[in-house]
Amino acid sequence: MELEKVVDERLKKLSSIGSDPTGGMTRLLYSDSWLEAQKYVKAQMESSGMATQFDDVGNLFGRIEGSEKPEETIMTGSHIDTVVNGGTLDGQFGVVASLTAVQFLQDKYGAPKRSLEVISMAEEEGSRFPTVFWGSKNFVGIANNAEVKDVADASGKKFADEMHRQGFDFSAKQTRRDDIKAFVEEHIEQGSILEREHEQIGVVNSIAGQRRYDITLKGEANHAGTTPLSYRHDAVYGMAKIVNDALDKAHEIGDPLVLTFGKVVPKPNTVNVVPGEVLFTMDCRHTDADYLVKFTTEIENMMRDVAKDMGLDINIDLWMDEKPVPMSQDIVDTIEGQAKAGNYKYRVMHSGAGHDSQVIAPVYPTAMIFVPSINGVSHNPAENTKFEDLVEGVKLMADTLYQLAYK
Repeated sequence: MELEKVVDERLKKLSSIGSDPTGGMTRLLYSDSWLEAQKYVKAQMESSGMATQFDDVGNLFGRIEGSEKPEETIMTGSHIDTVVNGGTLDGQFGVVASLTAVQFLQDKYGAPKRSLEVISMAEEEGSRFPTVFWGSKNFVGIANNAEVKDVADASGKKFADEMHRQGFDFSAKQTRRDDIKAFVEEHIEQGSILEREHEQIGVVNSIAGQRRYDITLKGEANHAGTTPLSYRHDAVYGMAKIVNDALDKAHEIGDPLVLTFGKVVPKPNTVNVVPGEVLFTMDCRHTDADYLVKFTTEIENMMRDVAKDMGLDINIDLWMDEKPVPMSQDIVDTIEGQAKAGNYKYRVMHSGAGHDSQVIAPVYPTAMIFVPSINGVSHNPAENTKFEDLVEGVKLMADTLYQLAYK
């Protein structure tokens, strides 16, 4: 097969399914474009000689039986959904890379010793309904149907109704497979490290943990012209002190710690009133679970001290607490070994973004391969990667799967 040609054709075709009139991609769970994309991938799997099936919720599987140990499965894949007005690589490149790598190996070497299976997961992004990792959580048997059964999207369409409309349903009984010996996911980096360091491959050894907060400071709204500074209980001033002190501390510590204050909602949010209340968010990530808790606990205590000193009330809501997820060292070593043997320009690194692999890794041995993102842009129509870097990623995926399934 002409690997470069196949990668190009598949990416272009998938990118036309759910293309957004304003630019980029919008392909949301259980939408018509989502189903069209899954059916296209299914047809490509079947044309490559794979046996295909959907599970109850819409995860798609393409399988080649192993010639010697068919009961042992090496799996690879990613997700097919997108964010709203996103790019053309996040998720779907991993599906294309896996499918093409498996087809390349089969064409070149015939049937593998262990079974090879590609998964195109139904959903990862959480862009339509208030759920994330719906595909991978169902795959490993930890999805909570009650959390989504009665939820609706922004237009009022219910999750269950849209699932049924596309021919799927909640799993009657979630089971966990015991045949999977390895899972490898390929993804764009969604950051700028590989590009800045002039490297084409990232061998991912862990996914950072995340703690996310909603913080509310309450003071007193008052007239901006008649209230002296010394009389004020200014909620935004308190937030500014907190943000400044926290970010200064984070910069002193440095990588792999990252800290972001991404949303600010002052009240009453008008030019001539001292803000009496402000809601803001904090997102903190680190690869070490204990250090993540230690750092954020220190920041929480600092917030309370600032609020007390300024006569403000504070409410701190920790609504996400995801621990870091290490990848399988054996599979990381396999990928790195192939990167060395093939003279790929690579580095071992962690992922600051979340991926399906963080759901799968606690259950099955898992690792990831990254390719660069131009200017680190993702979740944006400008998302892009040099085509030669995409091809190198597919080739390394094939090299890795060869070691896992053919040796």
